[in-house]
Amino acid sequence: MMAEVIEKVGTSPILISESALVQLKRIVQEQNIPSTHGLRVGVKGGGCSGFSYILGFDTKKENDQEFMIGDMTVYMEKSHGLYLIGMEIDWLEGLDNRGFTFNNPNATESCGCGSSFSA
Repeated sequence: MMAEVIEKVGTSPILISESALVQLKRIVQEQNIPSTHGLRVGVKGGGCSGFSYILGFDTKKENDQEFMIGDMTVYMEKSHGLYLIGMEIDWLEGLDNRGFTFNNPNATESCGCGSSFSA
C-alpha cells in the first residue's frame, strides 16, 4: 500500500496588510529578488527596547516555518513565533512617516522608532 504525503503550508501566525504586500512586491521587482526567496520575518536581540524586528528576503532554513500570505511566501524561525504571534505588518504613508510598521500585541514596551520592543 502506497502512502501519499502531502506537505501543507501552515496558517500564518502574523498578518500583512494589503498596502504592505503591495510595497513588498514592489521591492521584489525593483531589487530582482529571486523566486527561490521568501519574506523572512523574525526577531533578534538588540534595539533600544531589547528585541528588533527582522524583515527581509531569504531562502528557507532548517528551523523555519513556511506560510503563504496573499501570494507571498513567508519564512519564520519556529522559536520566533512566541514573540510574533498576532503581529500585523503594515505600510505607513504619511507626511512625517513612511515605511513598514509592526503592530505587535506581544510587545510590553516599544520604542519611538517602532522597530524594537520588549516582551
